Amino acid sequence: MTSTPGNTDDVESKPRTFVLASRASQLAQIQTSVVRDALQAAFPSLSFDTSFMSTEGDKNQSQALYLLGGKALWTKELEVALKDGTVDMLVHSLKDVPTILPDGCEIGAILEREDPVDSLVVKQGLSYKNLEDLPDGSVIGTSSVRRVAQLRRNFPRLQFMDVRGNLNTRLAKLDAPEGPFTALILAKAGLVRLGMGHRITGNLDAPILYHAVSQGALAVEIRAGDTQVRELCEALTHTETQWKCLAERAMLRKLEGGCSVPVGVVTSLTHVESGQMGLKSGLLQITGCVTSIDGSSHVQDTLAETVRNTEEAEQLGTKLATLLIDNGAGAILEDVSRDRAKRATEAKEK
Repeated sequence: MTSTPGNTDDVESKPRTFVLASRASQLAQIQTSVVRDALQAAFPSLSFDTSFMSTEGDKNQSQALYLLGGKALWTKELEVALKDGTVDMLVHSLKDVPTILPDGCEIGAILEREDPVDSLVVKQGLSYKNLEDLPDGSVIGTSSVRRVAQLRRNFPRLQFMDVRGNLNTRLAKLDAPEGPFTALILAKAGLVRLGMGHRITGNLDAPILYHAVSQGALAVEIRAGDTQVRELCEALTHTETQWKCLAERAMLRKLEGGCSVPVGVVTSLTHVESGQMGLKSGLLQITGCVTSIDGSSHVQDTLAETVRNTEEAEQLGTKLATLLIDNGAGAILEDVSRDRAKRATEAKEK
C-alpha cells in the first residue's frame, strides 16, 4: 500500500527543480528514471531532473568486493553532492545503502519491492536448468560472498569465481566461448529492470539461497531536515516494503554487516490490517542466516511478531540479530573479518 502526502499546496507553489542523482550505470539510470517518473506523476506541476556520476565502487572493477570494504563505496560521492545541495535526492538499490547513514542524510522513501530472489543464469547454448544439473567442478560467477558461502554449503562440488562489471559485462564474460563460467548468480530484480528477464534460467529461492538484505527495493536518500523533499517522498513509500526492509536492515546493523558479508534473509508480512490512513498492522516474519565463507558453519533463526509501525519492525530485526549472535553468528562474522583483513594485506603485498 502506498501512503499519500499531506497538504502539498506549499510544495507545489515553489518554483524549484528537484534533481535526482545516482550512479552512472545503465541499471542505476533506469532505476532513477523510475523514481523520477513516479514523482512527476504524483506532482505534475513540479519539475524533476536527473544527474549521474561514477562512484569508487564503479571505478574499481578489478578487486573482489569482499576485499574492497563497506557499502559506502557505492554512495559516498553521491552523498557529498547531496549534502552540499548540488542534488536533492539520491536513488539507490537499498541493498547497497549502509545501515548507518552519514550525519545529515536520511532515507526519504522506500518503493515497492521487486521480487528479491537471486537467479541462476546459464551460459548461452547450455541446457542445464538448475544447480543440481551442473557437472562437478562447474564454475559459478558471483561477486557476493553471501551467495558463495551459502552455495558452498549446499553444493560443495561446484566452484566459485569472482566476476565484476556491469550486467552486460558480466553476461558477456559468461557467454564467451572460451570463458570459465558455466553460470552466474544475479539478482532477479536487476535483470528484470534491464529487460533481461529472458536470460533467467531459474530462481534460487530460500532455503537454497537466502537473498541479501533489502534486495529488490529502491530507496531515495535525502538531506535530513529538507521537509519539502521529505513530503514528496512520502508519496512514493510502499509501507509493506518499508516495514520488511527496515526489519532486515536493523538485523544487519546489529550484526555489523557491511556490503560483503555472508548474511542472508527472507521476510514476509501477512495478516495485514489496513485503515483509512494506510497499513495498521501485520504479522512480520523474518528469517536470517549467517554462513561461514567455506560453508562449514551456518546459523539460522526465525522470529515473527505482529507489528504496527516502522519502530516495531526494526525492533524485531534487532531481536533476530541478537538471537543469531547468541547462537554463533558473531563468531562466524569475526572469522570473516579476520579473513578479509588477511586477504586484503596479501593483495597489497602482491
